Amino acid sequence: MAMAESDPNVAGTIPRALAGRRFGDRAFKWFTLLMALTVFVLIVLIGCELADGSHLALRQFGWRFLVSSEWDPVSEQFGALPFVFGTLVSSAIGLIIAVPLSIATAVYLTELAPQWLRQPLTIFIELLAAVPSVILGLWGIFVMVPWLRVHLFPWLKGAFGFLPLFQGPIYGLSMLAGGIIIAIMVLPIITSMSREILRSVPGLQREAAYALGATRWEVTRIAVLSYAKKGLFGAVILGLGRALGETMAVTMVIGNNTQIAASLFAPGNTLASAIANQFAEATGDVYLSALFELGLVLLGVTVLVNAFAQLILKTFAGPSVTPQN
Repeated sequence: MAMAESDPNVAGTIPRALAGRRFGDRAFKWFTLLMALTVFVLIVLIGCELADGSHLALRQFGWRFLVSSEWDPVSEQFGALPFVFGTLVSSAIGLIIAVPLSIATAVYLTELAPQWLRQPLTIFIELLAAVPSVILGLWGIFVMVPWLRVHLFPWLKGAFGFLPLFQGPIYGLSMLAGGIIIAIMVLPIITSMSREILRSVPGLQREAAYALGATRWEVTRIAVLSYAKKGLFGAVILGLGRALGETMAVTMVIGNNTQIAASLFAPGNTLASAIANQFAEATGDVYLSALFELGLVLLGVTVLVNAFAQLILKTFAGPSVTPQN
């Protein structure tokens, strides 16, 4: 040891090695920071591009664009309220349908399904996520919408016709059909995420609950779902992001009507479907600028809804359960 300390070659090698490690740590830190900032920069660049493309509509309509229901390309009067309404309502319908199905499916695959059945079901769920939206839209037009128009919608009207949501004529192409197609598209996303989250729950959680005499349902509810509630909420947020921005499949089944209606049987429209449906025929500069502003509003709605969801998570979810050693 004394020889190593007295040898100038060895003594000089140690500081150089430590300096090399410190440089590697700093380089790794700044590289990962750069990658993280890239996401923020991309969002800012997208917002700036949309704001630049919509400057005519912003200057002409101002805040009135968000609260106006008029959409008249002939007189160049535009308002985003029907599309914001359709986006929020169709996304809410999709989540109301998809979230219980997704979490129940994930619980079954994680806690109850026999081993020989888990992998085939997982594969089918992943295949559903891989189906292109335009294919789902075609299936929705030729299979789902006729079935809804003939069977489900008349039953809903007969059973719940006293509610404004289920009144009025039945067209098939409707806000409810758009919500159902959104539910089909977000279901595999939420299911896959929820399954991975439930699988990450420590086995000690389950064993401790069983040791206390809990039933399988009590173990699932208290030890598993309670432990994973923050992660499950995050999976729902991912599904919500997909629901808000879904375009082609919704465009093909929602009816593309620019009027706000209380009935879910009435045709509707969303921000994304309006842009996809009308961008090719936008001839005037103000018309094109209004569509750009719809994209800006969609970006803003997505950011606000996700921020609000994160606020709810932090406020009401409470601290996660920490396993004890």
